Amino acid sequence: MASYAYDRLTALDYSFLALEKPNAYMHVASTQIYEAGPLRLEDGGIDAEKFKKLTAAAIHQIPRYRQKLAYIPIENHPVWVDDPDFNIDYHLRHTALPRPGSDEQLKRLSARIMQQHLDRSRPLWEMWLVEGLEGDRFAVISKVHHCMIDGVSGVDLMKVLMSATPEQAIPEEPEYIPRPAPSGLGLLRDEIARRVRLPFQAVSDMRKLVNEAVDVRRELAVRARAVAATLGQSLRRASPTPLNREIGPHRRFDWLSMDLAELKAVRRALGGSLNDVVLTVVSGAVRRFLERRSVNLAELDFRVMTPVSIRSDDERGAMGNRVSAWVVPLPIDEADPLVRLERISKHTAELKESKQAIGADILTQAAEWSSSTLFALGARNVTRLLPFNMVVTNVPGPQVPLYTLGAQMTESYPHVPLMDNLGLGVALMSYNGKICWGFNADYDLLPDLHDFVLAIEDAFEELQALAEAKG
Repeated sequence: MASYAYDRLTALDYSFLALEKPNAYMHVASTQIYEAGPLRLEDGGIDAEKFKKLTAAAIHQIPRYRQKLAYIPIENHPVWVDDPDFNIDYHLRHTALPRPGSDEQLKRLSARIMQQHLDRSRPLWEMWLVEGLEGDRFAVISKVHHCMIDGVSGVDLMKVLMSATPEQAIPEEPEYIPRPAPSGLGLLRDEIARRVRLPFQAVSDMRKLVNEAVDVRRELAVRARAVAATLGQSLRRASPTPLNREIGPHRRFDWLSMDLAELKAVRRALGGSLNDVVLTVVSGAVRRFLERRSVNLAELDFRVMTPVSIRSDDERGAMGNRVSAWVVPLPIDEADPLVRLERISKHTAELKESKQAIGADILTQAAEWSSSTLFALGARNVTRLLPFNMVVTNVPGPQVPLYTLGAQMTESYPHVPLMDNLGLGVALMSYNGKICWGFNADYDLLPDLHDFVLAIEDAFEELQALAEAKG
């Protein structure tokens, strides 16, 4: 038995490291806003020491937060090892806005914090406690590298650190005893053994498919079509737009909150899924935004990539990424919002029927066979030829109020990172009867980001009026 411990990053997790560039970080983030409640100090500040004690006591439940990267010699593939020098003070930061701090100031602070890369020599996360927010509120800005979590596992982590009731005691902090890390020779030896086992694993996976599938021939055909469709999409580059140009290192961050019940009422009245309605709203906003920039919409093939979780119930709470993706064309050339919704709903229904999300997952699993050097080179270059214009991600969150030591979280605005030639990303999270929209944009490409936020509001109100007229 080995006297050391480590976890090898999957090809998908590794891809988020490989995609990172000086102007394109790859951490996911959020800005959470709280009522001060019992964390308020007599001088009006926030009890950061109490917040630190809670985090330190809970962090053992998410071991990845005390692990850092190491690399297999020659292969150069990353693995997770326990950090023997872990110091929570490096990861928990405490800052303040000039009182009374406004939401606009918090947005600018969020953008500045988010645009800073995480230190790869340490565990890849940070949390910033921000006091001084007007209305007797404070905020927590969190950053976690995408190689550690996806949106769904990020929500699971939120539940670990928070409580569904205002009463939350701080447990005693367990002693941290880091496990020994392997030597370079040990990592290389294990990697050689893993590659020897790969063909046998492939045979085992095929046997499992045969045993579980009702119709093996049909299942194989579905998977082959899904891979072919995914490859076909990846070869067609999206239309160039003012949103799809070289990005710089600086960001703008904005947000918007909607009533989830109102969004569901639109869905019930007009049809489609909740995500179809969201994509229709985004389609209407993009249409308005580009029209103001005098873009000829008739000539555009505008597509969004929307992540699809393939995380099973028994994988809830596990770290890493279990996502695939759909590429959905947005009918921004269509003036009628009902027709836009109908076209988007039809396309997403076809994607569900074809099980296209399986295609990206199969290709990602196949990458486990490739050289890490070649995989990293391909990942870095593929962003130059992206088959989509924007990322729109929608993560379902808890529909009950959550508390940190009695302080109630009122909103949580998610933040999706940008890549080469992607100047705008849209992320949504539902929480306690709200839909929280987060908009991340390149600072120079979108000086008018707030106009896009207003266009989102206008596009939704247009759908809402049609829903009310129909009802």
